[in-house]
Amino acid sequence: MEMSLLGAGGVSHPLPHVETLTMSRKERERLKIMAAVKAKELNQVQAAELMGLGYRQAKRVWRRYRDQGDAGLVHRLRGKPGLRCKPATLRRQVLALCAEERYKDFGPTLMAEQLKQQGIVVDHDTVRRWLLSAEQRTVRRRRQQHRQWRERKPCFGAMVQLDGSHHDWFEGRRAKCVLMVMVDDATNRIRARFSEEETTRASYDVLEGWVRHRGLPGSLYVDRDSIYRCEGQASVAEQLAGKERQTQFGRAMAQLGVELILAHSPQAKGRVERMNGVLQDRLVKALRLAEINDLESANRFLEETYLEQFNHQFGRVAASPLDAHRGVPRNLEEVLSWEEERVVQRDWTVGCEGKWYQLDRQHEALSLAGRKVVVRTLRDGRVQLAYRGNKLRWQELPGRPERAHKSPPAMAARAIIKGPAAQHPWRRPLLRAGRALRLALGDSGRPPLRSGLPPSPRASRRAEPIATKQKGTFSPKL
Repeated sequence: MEMSLLGAGGVSHPLPHVETLTMSRKERERLKIMAAVKAKELNQVQAAELMGLGYRQAKRVWRRYRDQGDAGLVHRLRGKPGLRCKPATLRRQVLALCAEERYKDFGPTLMAEQLKQQGIVVDHDTVRRWLLSAEQRTVRRRRQQHRQWRERKPCFGAMVQLDGSHHDWFEGRRAKCVLMVMVDDATNRIRARFSEEETTRASYDVLEGWVRHRGLPGSLYVDRDSIYRCEGQASVAEQLAGKERQTQFGRAMAQLGVELILAHSPQAKGRVERMNGVLQDRLVKALRLAEINDLESANRFLEETYLEQFNHQFGRVAASPLDAHRGVPRNLEEVLSWEEERVVQRDWTVGCEGKWYQLDRQHEALSLAGRKVVVRTLRDGRVQLAYRGNKLRWQELPGRPERAHKSPPAMAARAIIKGPAAQHPWRRPLLRAGRALRLALGDSGRPPLRSGLPPSPRASRRAEPIATKQKGTFSPKL
């Protein structure tokens, strides 16, 4: 490559051809300055000032350039093994271990930790470079998306994120299952438990383990799964009361006083999502090395060994030393259950989920017939009946009670309305004709009514005596 340096007089001096790929930028800058010194455009004092070196060091640089040419400016350790270089035998040993079948999917960091357990101390970056040079690892670049950063909660227990991670945790040694994971937002401490499926019971189980060990958190951050959010619409009575329909898990959190926050996207609860990715990488390999193939052994392995080491390695100190957890409630087992409201029948029986329960006579003073009671099913299968927080005594019936079917009430004999007899005055045609005749002839001389009916016959009867008296021999008393 042809390089030149503009001298003090504005004259361009060509530089010798240099293979710049073996020289750093600083060395190329020194090449320009030394070429100017050789052309006597700069003295050694000016060259030392431009290179940022002392005068004696600049003289040594000039001497190497004068004796060896361009190669004299290249660093003396270029191409030589470093003082901290690992032995070639160690490199071959590490690469051989990484090539084994059980370690083929281990990342550099996890592989360095595994080597340390075997007494081989190698930095994870060194393992990464060795794997790349041996073409046992390729670089995967992920497309980045913009996300809004959210500050962590200040203290331990202020908010805990909960999610279920569906994965082939046992690598085909058994059927797929789900790992319920809880992560504290402030400290990264986790709690996990394996279950067959992501259900309300699985959420109850992992939450109970967290509460028993640490206490009740202030809030719980979950996704919008049907376990945590009720899809149905509220009834008219619930809407009038200002209540929303709740799932069994939401009802339990309301009773415990834990705020349930529903995330609008997986990235919103990114802390537990990233933790799921870490566990899918590390826990799968730990289960493989421990030769665990069933859920019971896996949960015992989490409790006794894995979680404590994991929290110690990945946990962090919260901004505030305050622990926001609250005490464990006494009725935790009863709250983490399934509750349904049922109406007590008139025979003091309650039906729920195809089973019938007979309430005890000792509750007669409560007048429970027609009232609603709570049928609570615990996770161990026990059933409790409660009314206004008080537990009731009951006895399970073998089947649905047979109620006496009442025959429809006999219809009361209707009173037969008979028409008037043949000799009844209403049925006498002559009487009806005579009455009509009297109505027609009994005219009082008044104008007819507006209705068109003849005047009342009473007026005619009142006028008759007057007319008679006028026609008779009437003589007033003297």
